[in-house]
Amino acid sequence: MIMAVLARRVLGLRIGAVRALLTGVAGLLAAGVVGTPMGPQASRTPLVTVQLGAALLGAMIFLVLSEAVVGGPLRGMVRWPGAARRRLARSRRYTQLSGIAVRHGLRRFLTGRSRGGTANPQEQAALARSLRLALEEAGATFVKLGQVLSSRHDLLPAVFADELSALQHEVAAEPWPDIARVLAEELKAPPEKVFAEFQTEPLAAGSMAQVHRARLHDGRAVAVKVQRPGARQVVERDLDILFRISDMLERNTAWGRTVGSRELVRGFADSLHEELDFRTEARNTAAVAANAAVAAGEEPEGADGDGRPAAGPRVLMPEVHHRLSTERVLVVEWLDGVTLNRADAVLDAQGLDRERLARDLFGCLLGQIVIGGVFHADPHSGNVLVLSDGRLGLVDFGSVGRIDRMLRGSLRELLMAIDRNDPRALSDALLDLVERPDEIDEERFTRALGRYTARHLASSGPPGREMFSDLFLLVAQYGLTVPPEVAAAFRALATVEGALGRLVPGFDLVEEARAFAATELSRRLSPQHLSRSLADEAAAVLPMLLRLPRRAERISSALEQGRLGINVRLLADERDRRFIQSLVRDVLLTFLGGLTGVLGILLLSTQGGPKVTGSLRLFDIFGYNMLLISSVLVLRVLFTITKPRR
Repeated sequence: MIMAVLARRVLGLRIGAVRALLTGVAGLLAAGVVGTPMGPQASRTPLVTVQLGAALLGAMIFLVLSEAVVGGPLRGMVRWPGAARRRLARSRRYTQLSGIAVRHGLRRFLTGRSRGGTANPQEQAALARSLRLALEEAGATFVKLGQVLSSRHDLLPAVFADELSALQHEVAAEPWPDIARVLAEELKAPPEKVFAEFQTEPLAAGSMAQVHRARLHDGRAVAVKVQRPGARQVVERDLDILFRISDMLERNTAWGRTVGSRELVRGFADSLHEELDFRTEARNTAAVAANAAVAAGEEPEGADGDGRPAAGPRVLMPEVHHRLSTERVLVVEWLDGVTLNRADAVLDAQGLDRERLARDLFGCLLGQIVIGGVFHADPHSGNVLVLSDGRLGLVDFGSVGRIDRMLRGSLRELLMAIDRNDPRALSDALLDLVERPDEIDEERFTRALGRYTARHLASSGPPGREMFSDLFLLVAQYGLTVPPEVAAAFRALATVEGALGRLVPGFDLVEEARAFAATELSRRLSPQHLSRSLADEAAAVLPMLLRLPRRAERISSALEQGRLGINVRLLADERDRRFIQSLVRDVLLTFLGGLTGVLGILLLSTQGGPKVTGSLRLFDIFGYNMLLISSVLVLRVLFTITKPRR
């Protein structure tokens, strides 16, 4: 056990009692091997110091080897019962998913036998439909994954994105008895007692829940969103599989490391966990509605009898009935309308101005992002309603984004730079938005942005879908990292482009963004806004101004008495100091280990010298111990360099 403690201290490890016992046994075995008599000179008894050194060296070697496997096989052996159960469940799910893929003709793509792709448009359309059906059959998690992919036109061809967009509201509904059981469990009463009327046939079925129409006892019409039974268990199991796949991609593929597949799945998982708790969606709905009202400049005192502003917001959001909303049930105000992906006939029959509706929707989302700071993160056409009064409505706030005040200011500057077509201002605003490395060639980045603006912003005609993907590729090319909240804002804008395209094909996002930026600039330059901004800045600066005279007096007194000094601290960052210390330590230990080993070899090769016993020289004792010390030092350095980071 003493050898185990010494080996642990030399290598700088923390080990448990079991590993300490095994380390001590390994050290005893090494000492025993050295002490075993061998050959005709078996009577020669080795020195105790050599045996102790061998025990220490053997214990260290065992620790190095065990540390290499402790994060994998050894830890797996300790936790094998739970791991075996999880592996069995994963295996069953893998088998189920493989069967689904085979039934829908996707096996050759999973096995890698199809390497040339499908160039035929008919084959691509058939494959896209098979993929949609397979994802729908695979369950809630994979349906949601398909929904996310349907907005990633930079990753998928248009035929796949269009087909996967059908997953938004075309999922098979749950049987009514299962839904009634969920309602009774969450509302503590049968649905016929809670509601005056309840339509058992769902109006829409999503990957996580389905929506029914009902009426309260006071006569108000409501939409009731009910989570699918067992959705949480299925999501947790499938996320475990997705995390393992993402780890494999990030470990084995350059693409996985470039896009950060682990972080992508982590963000997807966080979004799913939010959507599984309808109380979060209730809070999100209220927050987005409040911030949208602020962004639109709506004043609460102008409200009419139904609680909405007299002028009426151009994009409505439902009121939440918090008393009836739980973790798995959400009850909101009924908005009478039809989803945008089925509203062509309604738009034509009512003669609605599609241009105005598109501008209202885009302006509402931009206002939420840039001004309010809380925005709808999934504004696809299935979540946009064309209401009976000719306005638009937004529903399904399970996924929202939040942007702090500083980032909102940078986004406003970005929009104004786009309005002026100024690459340098665009570069400054973009660098304020992202997390950048210590070294970046800003001039080269500005020139690259100039080429980007010339291609997408200065050319005639509306920009294509590749505008957002090219921007993300440019950011990644220079080693910049987009914060998750900013990425969510860009994804929301890319998603709403599909909804805008249904209203007005070829809708020019850039031109509308420029108009929004010009309007926002005019608003910020208005006397009322300027006075408010000046008051806010004065409130922030006033405490510093009050401290200035006192600090100036201290500086002048120190200068008068000759006590004024300037302290410059080198290596003030703790990380820099640790790096220098570890580098010096490893170099010094390597030098000492090599020098001790050379001296040990020289002593062993030297002839003559004083003898301790009849056949053992003093030079042999010193030489063997120096070789032992050299081995310990070199092993310590090698372990420090190659030690796995857990």
